Amino acid sequence: MHLDEIDEVKIDEIIQAKLKVASPVRVNRTTELVRAVLRKARDEWKWIASVPHIRRFKERTGRLRWLTHEEAERLLAELPPHQRAMAIFTLATGLRESNVTHLEWSQIDMQRKIAWIHADQAKAGKTIRVPLNADAIDVLREQIGKHQTRVFTYRGNPIEKAGTKFWREALKRAGIDGFTWHGLRHTWASWHVQNGTPLNVLQELGGWASYDMVQRYAHLAPDHLADFAANVSGLVAKPLQPKTVTKLKQR
Repeated sequence: MHLDEIDEVKIDEIIQAKLKVASPVRVNRTTELVRAVLRKARDEWKWIASVPHIRRFKERTGRLRWLTHEEAERLLAELPPHQRAMAIFTLATGLRESNVTHLEWSQIDMQRKIAWIHADQAKAGKTIRVPLNADAIDVLREQIGKHQTRVFTYRGNPIEKAGTKFWREALKRAGIDGFTWHGLRHTWASWHVQNGTPLNVLQELGGWASYDMVQRYAHLAPDHLADFAANVSGLVAKPLQPKTVTKLKQR
């Protein structure tokens, strides 16, 4: 179809057809793509004058699934070497799957122990400076000499995707349900917060565009609020003891 032929009626036909084979959440993913193309055609290409209304189904905000240290150890033990290396690197840096699989040696400074994700590779569209801890450095050293350009490879070829059949089978053997590769990023963030990393620092480390995105991890570190709660301790008069209250009533 030509873009200017796509109207609300056609969009609704697409939605109804997708609902027969997919969940409302998956339907949203499809209509988001259609919406993005139409908006680009209107705003940048000037091919159409308007974008039809596209309804969106309400999505539940699911619980964050992250691994305990014991679960992580079980999973790592089941992964093949090439995926174990990427998983450890992800748990050490919090990088997204595509940023790990497509990481190049030109993006790494082993001497200064930093890596960087270019703006056009980052979800937020801004360059991410990634400090490399000891675990990350150890993984990188193991990859030296395997490929001239790309860091992570399998049988000499660059890896394009991490969450493959090997990954799913390892999860099953480790007895871990409802977990995806992206959950390693959630695990990295959760471990950071549990060990005292401030949310504003976590935002910068993870390259999140807004502070709201890291607020979902705030509940994992409630202890930092206790110190502030003590700021008003003792400012309110203490209640009378029961015996004193009784005497006052008798009077």
